[in-house]
Amino acid sequence: MRRRQALLTALASCLPLQAATPVRLLVRSSWQTVNIGDIAHTPGLLALLEQHFPQAEVRLWPSKVDRGVDAMLQSRFPKLIILRGEKDVARAMQECDFFLHGSGPSLVAEKDVRRWHEQTGKPFGVFGITLPLQGSTATKPAAAEVVAKTIDLLGKARFVFFRDSTSLKLAQSRACACPRMAFGPDAAFACDLRDEERAKAYLAANQLQEGQFLCALVRLRFSPYWEMKPGTAHDPIKQARNDAMKEHDLGPIRQAIIEVLKQTQLKVLLCPEDSSQMKLHREMILEKLPAELRNRVVWREQYWLPGEALSVYRRSAGMFGAEMHSPIMAVGHGIPAIVCRWAEQTSKGHMWRDIGLGDWLMDMDVEQEVARVVPTVLAMAMDPKAAAKRAQQARAKVAQLQAQGIEQVRQACGA
Repeated sequence: MRRRQALLTALASCLPLQAATPVRLLVRSSWQTVNIGDIAHTPGLLALLEQHFPQAEVRLWPSKVDRGVDAMLQSRFPKLIILRGEKDVARAMQECDFFLHGSGPSLVAEKDVRRWHEQTGKPFGVFGITLPLQGSTATKPAAAEVVAKTIDLLGKARFVFFRDSTSLKLAQSRACACPRMAFGPDAAFACDLRDEERAKAYLAANQLQEGQFLCALVRLRFSPYWEMKPGTAHDPIKQARNDAMKEHDLGPIRQAIIEVLKQTQLKVLLCPEDSSQMKLHREMILEKLPAELRNRVVWREQYWLPGEALSVYRRSAGMFGAEMHSPIMAVGHGIPAIVCRWAEQTSKGHMWRDIGLGDWLMDMDVEQEVARVVPTVLAMAMDPKAAAKRAQQARAKVAQLQAQGIEQVRQACGA
């Protein structure tokens, strides 16, 4: 009997091992390509899955991957399967084990989450969203029944990670039934795309030396999508709000640039996060600077993709301005970043408090906060080592939380 068992064991050892069936994840992300933040969500999430859940087969269900974004993603993640149409989506709905909604300004793909839940009954989760249910991104609040439907759907998820604690508290106050809700940083913190050659060439052409320049970004209260997306109707109410507030909002950032140029040897790079901002940088910053300081300011005239942007940010001494995702990508790589926000941007800026950078967040709707912009930027510029240390601490906290988030994905998939 023992000889027979030994023979069977020996034969079994000679048989080829069968590979375990991979967990198939359907990732819903890639909302648009007119701003580098909405692009960066996806490679950030994919990088986290690659690091912490490498056995997962990932299929990306995108809204937009034009402007070369699909090739960029495929180059960085060669195993990634990008769905190209309804046939691909239907097949993925049938074959995938888990639906993961990526980071975004809301439950962006709510109708697709609902479709997955109703048609498949298989589990789903949400990774790093804001709940703009207070209507702050629109000209009128969301209807009560719309809010209730969103909260009800989130209650059916295995987990929901909110990218700011304000959104988390809002979901809790609405008695969302999801069993696992927590603060979970925006996936764009983990974006690790690079375009080193293009970045080096750009910096050399504009005489920007590593560690010797700051990046600055400005934006309007409402993103003017009518300037970026063909077919998008002009919104006169949003335009009027933008026009009324742009000097109030951007004047302090311009003054911070002036003081940096006067009190340090640093240069300043005006760089866009969306494809409408090059014009705004010229109008509201460059053309309003004292003539004697303009030779130390570089105005980037072309929109760019996250790889080149991040390769430039990593060589800067820091960043400040009225955008969110360039600072997210910067801090994700230990680069200091100061954020100015207002109500129209939703509560996403509150994530700076959640990761320990609350004093680097200025609420431009509060005049006492507006007064802090210039001294806060100057302090960062004049003590780059201390600023970098703080950014590294925030980066470590984010990395730990995101690793915990992907562990929740693994557990929800039964892996």
